[in-house]
Amino acid sequence: MIRINLLPFRVARKKENIRRQISVFLLLILLVCAALFGIHRMVSQKILIVKENTKQVKQQISKYKEKADRVAKIKKDLKVLKDKLAIVKSLEGQREKQLILFDGMTNLIIPERMWLESFKTDNNTVIIKGIAFDNPTIADFMKKLEGSPLFNKVDLRTAKMKKFKGNIELKSFELLCRKTKKKAKKKTVPKQGRK
Repeated sequence: MIRINLLPFRVARKKENIRRQISVFLLLILLVCAALFGIHRMVSQKILIVKENTKQVKQQISKYKEKADRVAKIKKDLKVLKDKLAIVKSLEGQREKQLILFDGMTNLIIPERMWLESFKTDNNTVIIKGIAFDNPTIADFMKKLEGSPLFNKVDLRTAKMKKFKGNIELKSFELLCRKTKKKAKKKTVPKQGRK
């Protein structure tokens, strides 16, 4: 019988299998590395895009924040202007009343015997502070105030001696006056005659 020694062929086949397995393993590692590199590159690009978008959004936010701040400042200024206009309208409405009051006060002061220091008024009352030579001058002034059509009640709040330069002593006084309420004038409509 003929015997064939297959041992060297098996060894060669085994070596070939080992080489093939090593090649496949290296190729697999190379493919995994290539895939990881591709994924890394793709993720890096997405990160760059997100960073660029974030940068643009922040720029827009700062741009719109400036506009929002300007709008808020304009609204605040507009509110201040509206408040000032309301005050001006209120003062215009009160101007005629105050003019009548001040004009009436000039006729009521006792000349060369007294003078006024301050004059505060609101809807119903007037507080008058002044200086007079003596109590009779204050009393005469109060009588004139009560006799005027501007006030219906006058009260003396304080009257005390006050020293001025040169040791001159004069009477300092404060009066509370209640304004008379003016009745609204009725408008009369002229009657039309029959023809």
